[in-house]
Parts: sequence; C-alpha cells; structure tokens
Amino acid sequence: MVKKTAEQITSRREEIVNACEKLYETFGFKEITLKEIGKEVPFSRPTIYNYFQTKEEIFLALFEREYERWNKELAIILESGEKIGKQELADKIALSLADRVQLLKLLSMNNYDMEANSRTELLKDFKKAYGRSMQLFRMILTKYCPEKSAPNIQNITYIFFPFMFGIYPYAEVTEKQRAAMRSAGIDFVYQSIYEITFNCLIRLL
Repeated sequence: MVKKTAEQITSRREEIVNACEKLYETFGFKEITLKEIGKEVPFSRPTIYNYFQTKEEIFLALFEREYERWNKELAIILESGEKIGKQELADKIALSLADRVQLLKLLSMNNYDMEANSRTELLKDFKKAYGRSMQLFRMILTKYCPEKSAPNIQNITYIFFPFMFGIYPYAEVTEKQRAAMRSAGIDFVYQSIYEITFNCLIRLL
C-alpha cells in the first residue's frame, strides 16, 4: 500500500468536505448521511472512514473552514489603514457575515452533538479557527474603539458571538415558516442577515 502524501490527504479531506457542503445547500443535517456524501466523491464510501469517523466530524471540518473564511475577512478589516467610525465598523462586520450564510446556518444547528461525536484532535482544530475569530473581533474593537476598556470589549464579544447563533433562523425564513406564523397571528418583520447584524452591532458599539 502506497502511503499518501500530506497534500493528497488534504485533497481527499477537501473533496469530502466539499461534498458535504454541496449537500448542505439543499438538505438538512439529519438528511445528510455518510452514504449520501459517499455518492458525491470519486472514491468508495469506506475510504471516507480513513479521514472522518462520523458525519459530525465532516460537518465540524466544514464549520472550521467557514470560520477560517470569515477570519480572512475580519483580518482585512483589522489591517485596513483607514480610520473609521462605529457606524462604518458595524457596516463592515455586518457585510462580512452577510457573505457567510453557511457559517450562520451551521451555528444554528445543535453544535453540542456535533462536537460530542468528533475526535478531540479534530475538535481542537475547529476551536483554533473559532478562537481566532474571537481574537480578531476583539482586536478590531481595540483598534477602532480605543475608548472602550478591555472588560468592555470582552463583554461585547461575549454578547455578539452567542447572538450569532440566532441570526440565520431569523433571516432565512422559509415559506412554510411564514405561513405558520401568519396562521399563528405573529406579525413577523423580515430582516436580512446584514440588517440583523448591523442593528445589533450599532447598539453594542
């Protein structure tokens, strides 16, 4: 048996995560199985187990990748040389999340079960990407809101990050949900991901 290179291993893992991402655009977490993911990759389903032991591990890798993508956008905000006010800062962060619908969709899931059914080494890699997002967010606030103390910035971070878990369910409402809310007499006002995020940040900042 020929030992695979690090590049080959990374490529195979990416193919599996890409297949999961493709399915997740149409189906929910419960509907996606390792069998269905196996149909989307150019190798046998048993091969998947060489890289991921559970469906949750694949989703966790997708989650990690989404945080890494958001981290690149946060880094651009941080490294900008321009001086910006709170409204523009809220605008930039809100725009960065409006581009990360997949991240917000994953956040709205039961992350406890996903993490519980993943190996520690994969969970650690995910936590690094997640932790980097929090770090970049705090660094952005420190740079653009110099009047805020370190405890204040920490408080804002620990309000905003849990808040992110609820953005997707409020912004991405299905017609079935709309009909149910109308029948229940709920006067639901639709807002986009950008609007929900921007309005929250303006109040926090």
